[in-house]
Amino acid sequence: MTNTAEGREILVGIDPARDCHMLLAWAADEAHRRRLPPRLLVAVPAQHQIEHVDASPHMMAQRQEGARALEAAASWVRERHADVEVATDVLDGRPAQILIGLSDRARMIVLGSRHLSRTEEFLSAGSLVVPVSAQARCPVVVVGDAEHVTQEPQYLVVGVDGRPSKAALALAFGEASLRGAALRALWVWQPPALSPKDEPSLVRTQRTLLSETVAGWSEKSPDVALTHEVPVGHPVEELARAADHALAVVVGRRCDGGYMGMRLGSVVHGLLHRAHCPVITVPVG
Repeated sequence: MTNTAEGREILVGIDPARDCHMLLAWAADEAHRRRLPPRLLVAVPAQHQIEHVDASPHMMAQRQEGARALEAAASWVRERHADVEVATDVLDGRPAQILIGLSDRARMIVLGSRHLSRTEEFLSAGSLVVPVSAQARCPVVVVGDAEHVTQEPQYLVVGVDGRPSKAALALAFGEASLRGAALRALWVWQPPALSPKDEPSLVRTQRTLLSETVAGWSEKSPDVALTHEVPVGHPVEELARAADHALAVVVGRRCDGGYMGMRLGSVVHGLLHRAHCPVITVPVG
């Protein structure tokens, strides 16, 4: 996994066929806060990946459309933050493969959500969210299409589930500090089908584990107001509910093997469908 403190650019996947203003705003603001250059990318599938007999004219048209979209996007970013130095590239290859390949030198990747069904995610060549979130070696931010209403005072949510949450906590504290926002750390306890009689005791134990896991982070970031919460229920529903008016929800994604959906994890996968705020996935382990 890339050390997210070393990545020197923010990669932004642009789809020329869609309105990208929400993800551009998120990426531009993040680049401004971190003083990092955003790199806007459009990927055009190589000729052998297109089923046309002669794909050259089709590829040329796609490249031209991509270049126009990038020019407009870069101009929009500069208008939002004049101090942000924007780079643009039209690259040959499948979008997901391009972004995954570049992720080892990026601070983060920012994508928009297509709101595909779970089946479409795996069958659509245009789907980026699942493969990139599952395989990128840097944090991946998925920004929804609709404007998200945040709450005052502003806050972020981070999902905690033990020692592997270290990378997610590091990013969540960093984001909260940069934004002057509070941070809500949640470790959701999902009771078994047959609820034990000592459930209150088990919840208290979970709360102790949460406190131990985040111990020390407040000392490193004294400017971030931190709260500990152990809601009882399904992790996806509880995290999404807590993040209804959050600036973002941050969750870890284990890097061990398995096919794409398993590597992404059921909680992350569920949040990408359920959460209204941006979802930040951080590779851990």
